[in-house]
Amino acid sequence: MKKIAVLTSGGDAAGMNAAIRAVVRNGISDGLEVWGVSHGFRGLIEGRMRVLNRRDVGGIIQHGGTMLGSARCPEFKTEEGRDRAIRELHSRGIEGVVVIGGNGSQTGAASLDAAGFPVVGVASTIDNDLYGSDITIGADTALSVALESIDRLKITASSHNRVSLVEVMGRDCGYIGLMTAIAGGAEAFAIPERPTDVDAIARVISDAYKCGKSHAIVVVAEGADYNATALAAEIKKRNPNVGFDLRVTILGHVQRGGNPGVCDRLLGTRFGAEAADLCAAGKSGVLVGLRDGRICHTPFAEVLAGKKTLDPSLLELADELAR
Repeated sequence: MKKIAVLTSGGDAAGMNAAIRAVVRNGISDGLEVWGVSHGFRGLIEGRMRVLNRRDVGGIIQHGGTMLGSARCPEFKTEEGRDRAIRELHSRGIEGVVVIGGNGSQTGAASLDAAGFPVVGVASTIDNDLYGSDITIGADTALSVALESIDRLKITASSHNRVSLVEVMGRDCGYIGLMTAIAGGAEAFAIPERPTDVDAIARVISDAYKCGKSHAIVVVAEGADYNATALAAEIKKRNPNVGFDLRVTILGHVQRGGNPGVCDRLLGTRFGAEAADLCAAGKSGVLVGLRDGRICHTPFAEVLAGKKTLDPSLLELADELAR
């Protein structure tokens, strides 16, 4: 390959800019011309792309979000949409694409690769639910934001003898919820990977009050069978005398914001550089990720067919610590 394009798709994640920077600079070092695509697959279809040089990606590594922008594109799910995208790429002599994103983005990447256009994926999603990588770009920074929020909530909750039910993101994966519960010292948590025992959580809250605690934290992953608001209502309905006043805080998209931490800057840089090297070597059809501390390449077929699971030992640890 002599010309490649890079795009970011799906939800933004802190560290995406580090990956873009690495694709561009490592690609240029490998003798490639690198084009940046604006607003993901939609920009690919609309031909919104331009050549990027080293200076174009200077000073972006410390910024959250993505300098290229991101957007949903239902049209790309159709054969006609993918054909339009391929025509736009061919018209510029582009021979490969690096797609930085999560599950939906890599599904799109795989479909483009299956249509005969070479693609390399880069694992990037705060949810950390993408098969093929132990950790994905953005997850660590999102955890840091959630943890800081919980630390702050503990202070005000202690002042008013309250329970804070904190809802975190993660789609159908409880990674952020579980890790935040452990690191934040939560009394209880609810995640999609197992049914929520409302009565057990109510008992934990009540016991905390009876033993003299000034506050309690319950972390609720957004994909759990009760969201934070519904869980608070159900606890009040079943157990009106838990002692504490219950308050709900939904962190939402604040977890995607902020500047990337060290982990995500390094991860984005390593993944992006590897993706550019693969393109330069004429390789495609794989997701760049991290397993057992080493950069790995997982075929798209395995990424789409696989399901990432939580470490059972961490679930056990979280339960033990919350007792």
